[in-house]
Amino acid sequence: MQTKPFRIGTRGSPLALAQAHEARDRLMAAHGLPEEMFEIVVLSTKGDRITDRSLAEIGGKGLFTEELEQQLASGDLDIAVHSAKDMPTRLPEGLCLSAYLPREDIRDAVIGRTAPKLIDLPHGATVGSSSLRRQALIRRMRPDIKVITFRGLVDTRLRKLQEGQVDATLLALAGLKRLGKVDVITDILAAETFPPAPAQGAICIESRIGDARIDALLAPINDTATFDTVSCERAFLAALDGSCRTPIGGYAICEGDQVRFSGLIITPDGRNQHAVSIDGHRRDAAALGTRAGQEIRARAGSSFFDDWS
Repeated sequence: MQTKPFRIGTRGSPLALAQAHEARDRLMAAHGLPEEMFEIVVLSTKGDRITDRSLAEIGGKGLFTEELEQQLASGDLDIAVHSAKDMPTRLPEGLCLSAYLPREDIRDAVIGRTAPKLIDLPHGATVGSSSLRRQALIRRMRPDIKVITFRGLVDTRLRKLQEGQVDATLLALAGLKRLGKVDVITDILAAETFPPAPAQGAICIESRIGDARIDALLAPINDTATFDTVSCERAFLAALDGSCRTPIGGYAICEGDQVRFSGLIITPDGRNQHAVSIDGHRRDAAALGTRAGQEIRARAGSSFFDDWS
C-alpha cells in the first residue's frame, strides 16, 4: 500500500501546470485517492529559460524534458507530465510514454490583431511563430507575409501581439482551451489544409519501463484512442527523424478499429511539399506511421531534406 505521495513532475508554465493538475485529478478519480496522495513537483527546463531564440537554434524538443527525465530516471519522480508534441521521438534508456489523457482539439488557432484570418491580413503583414511548421505553412498560404520567431508563454505572446509587435500569431487550440483563453481566438485553421504538429493536443505521461506499481496506477487513465493516434504520429516523425528543426505536420484519426493518417513535409519557404495518406487497423498504428514516413521520404528524395539544414 502506497503511504507517501506520488511525485508528479512538470514544467512551471501555466499550461504545464494545468496539464499536471488534470493528470492528478484523473488519477484521484480513478483510484479514489485524496489530493494529498499526489505531490506536483515543478522543475525549470532549459527550454523555459532560453526564450530569445528558436528551439531549432538551441537544441530542439529535448530542452523541455531533460531535467524532468533525469529526476524520473533517478527515482526522484514517479511520473512526468508533458505536452506530447514536445517529446523527442527517442527517449532516454529506461523511460517510456506509458499513458495519454483524452486528446483535446488538434487544430491551430489564429489570434489576429489587424484582421481575424491569415488570408485577410494586410499585404506584407508580420506574423509571429516559433514553429517551423507553422512558419512554412503560413508562407505557403501567404508568401508576402513576414514571419518572425515568437517564443514565450501564452500570455507573453498575447502581450507582444497587443503591443503591436506583430499583426497575428498562432497557438495550439488545445492549449488555449486548457487555459480558458478561447475568447482571444479570431480563427481556427482546418487540419486538412493546415496540418497540426504530430501529437498536438495530447498530454502524455512518462514513466520508468518495468515499474509495475506505476503501470497499475496509470492504466485506468490511459485513453486508448489517443495512445493509438499519437503512436502513429510519433512513428511518422521518427521515420523522418523529425524534430523542431524540420517542418512536418501530421495527424491520425481513429474510426472504430481503424486508424487513418495524413502527413505532410514542407520546405521552410513553403514552396515545396509532399503529402501522404494511409489507413489500417489500430493495432498496427505505429507500423502505419513508420510506413507513411518511409513512403514520403522515398517520394521526396534525399535532396528535399538537405534543404532543411
